[in-house]
Amino acid sequence: MNEFVVYVLYSRSFGKIYVGFTSDLINRFHSHNHFSAKGYTARFWPWEVVHVEFFTTKHEAMVRERWLKSGAGREWLRANVLF
Repeated sequence: MNEFVVYVLYSRSFGKIYVGFTSDLINRFHSHNHFSAKGYTARFWPWEVVHVEFFTTKHEAMVRERWLKSGAGREWLRANVLF
């Protein structure tokens, strides 16, 4: 059975947040911090994982990711997760 993870990365150096989902958090985290040459996450290294949520279906993970990327979701992250 696959498990899906919604994750929140934080770039302390730049004060940036990144929200994503994957079925392989360790490899995805390494790709954000080490293997990306271009794109949003490559510009704001280093990233740290500050929040994770686990889901049994891809659909549930996608719905949660979409909400966390919304204005209400970002407010929730700033109030409950970020320092």
